[in-house]
Amino acid sequence: MRPLVVTAFTSLDGVVESPGGEGTYRNRGWTFNAVEFDEAVYEIKGREQEETTALLLGRVSYEAFAPVWPDVEDFAGYNAMPRYVVSTTLQRDDERWPATVLRSLDDVAALKETDGGPIAVHGSASLARSLADADLVDRYHLLVFPVLLGAGKRLFSDADKDMQLLSVRESETYPNGVTKLVYDVVHGARPAAG
Repeated sequence: MRPLVVTAFTSLDGVVESPGGEGTYRNRGWTFNAVEFDEAVYEIKGREQEETTALLLGRVSYEAFAPVWPDVEDFAGYNAMPRYVVSTTLQRDDERWPATVLRSLDDVAALKETDGGPIAVHGSASLARSLADADLVDRYHLLVFPVLLGAGKRLFSDADKDMQLLSVRESETYPNGVTKLVYDVVHGARPAAG
C-alpha cells in the first residue's frame, strides 16, 4: 500500500491557512513574518520532493497551485509526477498542470492500493482533515512555527472520534524556533484503557 503523507506548515495552535501569503487571510504570509529564515528548516521539503511519487490536492489548493507551480524551477520534481485532485465540483483539470480528478475518499483509498511510492498532500487543509477522519493518512511532516494565529483553517478537524496514536519518526528544533515533527500514524492500535 502506498503511504499517504500530509505535509504542512502550521502554527503552534494548528492553523495552516495561507502560510506563503496567498489569499485574503488576515495573517497570510505568517511563515515569513514569524521567524528569521533558516535554510536548514526546509531540508525536509527537498527530501519530500525526492521521495514523493504523486501529489494529492484538494480543489482550492489545486486551483491556486496550477497557474504557479509549473513555472517554479524548485518544483521540477513535483511538476513531473502524477497529480490527483479530490473534488466533487471540479469539471476539468487545468491544462497548464494536468491532474486526474478523484470524486471521493473511496477513490483515494483505491489510489493508495496501486503500485508506487508515497503520495503527498500539500496545502489542502479541508482534504487533509477529511483524510485523517477517514483514517487514510499514514504520516505527517509538520513544520511548526512558534506563533499563535488564533482564527484560520486548521490542519486537524474537531470531529468526535477515537484517539489516534502516532509514532515519532524524527524531530528537530531549529535556532529560529521552528520545530520539525515527523509522525507515523499507528493504524489499528488503540490506547490502553486507563
